Amino acid sequence: MTITSTLGPGTAISAVGLTKAYDGRTVLDGIDLRVPEGTVFALLGPNGAGKTTAVEILSTLVPADAGAVRVAGHDVVREADRVRAAIGVTGQFSAVDDLLTAEENLLLMADLHHLARREGRRRAAELLRRFDLTGFAAKSASTFSGGMRRKLDLAMTLVGDPRVIFLDEPTTGLDPRSRRTMWELIEGLVQEQGVTVFLTTQYLEEADHLADRIALLDGGRIVAEGTAEELKRRIPGGHLRLRFARPADLAAATALFDYAGADAEALTLSIPGDNSIVTVKAVLDALDNAAVRAESLTVHTPDLDDVFLTLTAEGAAR
Repeated sequence: MTITSTLGPGTAISAVGLTKAYDGRTVLDGIDLRVPEGTVFALLGPNGAGKTTAVEILSTLVPADAGAVRVAGHDVVREADRVRAAIGVTGQFSAVDDLLTAEENLLLMADLHHLARREGRRRAAELLRRFDLTGFAAKSASTFSGGMRRKLDLAMTLVGDPRVIFLDEPTTGLDPRSRRTMWELIEGLVQEQGVTVFLTTQYLEEADHLADRIALLDGGRIVAEGTAEELKRRIPGGHLRLRFARPADLAAATALFDYAGADAEALTLSIPGDNSIVTVKAVLDALDNAAVRAESLTVHTPDLDDVFLTLTAEGAAR
């Protein structure tokens, strides 16, 4: 089955009807993707949802059973070599060779990309500087911490100057400081060089921080897609929390909002709603008109954890 797709202007990745099965089990069930150039696109999903399979197909590592895919303007089947020349892939497991130094790992990648010797050395030196690894250039990679290895791994991906980068679980196992460093490096690639990043991750905070758009993959299908804020608005659970200084004020406020939940011990009142400016103003006006004074008001919205748990639970129930 072949599906024709047209890659629109400014589109780095386009997939239509992408399908893949292994041993009779459907892993990807006709998914569609469109990733604009110069953005970060995050693909989320439970273990076994098909995220790595999607990356493998998009990066020409395995063929799809059906569908059409174009990456960097090229068809992944008919123009696989051109796709490979335009992309970089950092997988779940490091490609760093422990027997080589940081510089030797980069020079090896330069040789694989058929760069001239002088250009390869220039590129290696540039990447060592960018990733703050110059002082470790002559050290064996076997001595590197997890964070340094992932930095070197990403630097190796960039030797060929790719326009599209696939990052499959790039910060798995890293401590919070190293993870933040990786985020800064990824943001720099996008903002300063216009690189497109296709990210899979188990860390929802990572997707929330980095991604311009997020797709949630479950049961082989895309069950939701949008910005982080758009996805959060799909999930109930938003509320305003009012805190009071006196039990009498809490009681008076509770009488105004009979659908709210009061906590007598904490002197708080939770009012469910969409947390829009209109809703906040209506709550404050009601308190003001009743001469009830609140000590504080905080707005609580669902996070990506709520989105993930709710929508993947819905998928499991289908």
